[in-house]
Amino acid sequence: MQKNKGKVLRLLFVFIFSISRIIAQDSTEIKRIITFQEKLNKKFSIEDTSPLLPNDLKKFKSLDFFEIDTTFIVKAKFVRTPYETPFIMKTTTGNEPLYVKYGEAHFTLDEKSYILNIYQNQGLKTNPEYQNYLFLPFTDLTNGFSTYKGGRYIDLVIPENESILIDFNTAYNPFCSYNESYSCPIPPKENDLDLKIPVGVKVFKKKQENE
Repeated sequence: MQKNKGKVLRLLFVFIFSISRIIAQDSTEIKRIITFQEKLNKKFSIEDTSPLLPNDLKKFKSLDFFEIDTTFIVKAKFVRTPYETPFIMKTTTGNEPLYVKYGEAHFTLDEKSYILNIYQNQGLKTNPEYQNYLFLPFTDLTNGFSTYKGGRYIDLVIPENESILIDFNTAYNPFCSYNESYSCPIPPKENDLDLKIPVGVKVFKKKQENE
């Protein structure tokens, strides 16, 4: 009896320890996402870095974010795709930026497997500040409803190994969704997700105009 009791206590300790680690990890991730949101709001509130039109900037308080959900943070398998041919990615204005498919992210959400292409801007990579920058444009089933109709973006960096962290909580809108004078890449059809991604930045609504 005493032996069984000791075994139960050990299992309970392991369970509590595991739960504590999960809670601590979630707390760290949430802090990181909040920092991302704060930096984005700051960028939008400053005239020199904001894509907002003058009237929208004057009334700007904060972007509209979904509630943070750490289940939309995925550790994807990164598959490098070398020797890809550079291509012109379509944009909202007809500009012709040159990109290359840098790799693929393989992951699972809602028990279903997905693959997203990750791109590198060939013009930006010559800038030391962006030489490790990767670009993930995507669409999902929230587009045109709770999120921008044209899809959203996630910024990534070149991974050091065969995995890459994709946090959909950091998905943001193209600048052209706030100001049509901006030229924005249109997510390639290959990056169309047939599920809802209800995290990140929501569609921009000019609610202030009626206040």
